[in-house]
Amino acid sequence: MEGLAQFWTQSDGIARAVAVLLLVMSISAWVVILWKAWILHRARFDIGRAVPAFWAAASLDAGRQRLAALDREQVLLPLLAATAPHDARGTLETHGALASQLTRRLRDALHRGLAHLQFGQVLLASIGSTAPFIGLFGTVWGIYHALVSISAAGVITIEKVSGPVGEALIMTAAGLAVAIPAVLAYNLFGKWVAACEAELEGFAHDLREMALEGRASRET
Repeated sequence: MEGLAQFWTQSDGIARAVAVLLLVMSISAWVVILWKAWILHRARFDIGRAVPAFWAAASLDAGRQRLAALDREQVLLPLLAATAPHDARGTLETHGALASQLTRRLRDALHRGLAHLQFGQVLLASIGSTAPFIGLFGTVWGIYHALVSISAAGVITIEKVSGPVGEALIMTAAGLAVAIPAVLAYNLFGKWVAACEAELEGFAHDLREMALEGRASRET
């Protein structure tokens, strides 16, 4: 802590701005990490419970009620709603086969659900890829600032150089400390989202087949 305080007092505005930026990036990354961990955990758990419960229901209304009770992140219910009859007469939506209309509505509902699950991934990727370079810039600038100050003093010794340079290297370590959790979380969450996406696509496909078979049986 004493070294950080000394670095802060001896650094100029640019170095302090870099330090504040890394701090903001770290706070933002951890907020997103904790929030997404909670959201994705609930989504994966609910999908694992809700889909079997829906297909085990005795009727469509009973299945809808089960989804409403179990689907806390609202990624399954929109898919079921997309299979309901839509009164869109006089619009382009009604042009084309019923199967195509169902596919389009299910695709849109699936994309909205995935966008909810993927929210924050871009921020984590951006922080993970830029934080090391921001920290490196802070280190280079800190070393330059320290050498200029030592040169102005007129006395250059290894003791006077090693202290400021070592303190400037803290910025590189700070950049890595910000980037590593963001990268690890991004990779882990990407795997979880992909698993959810596979389950949602399978559920959407089964709903489409059920809707088409149900309407075919009513027409015959």
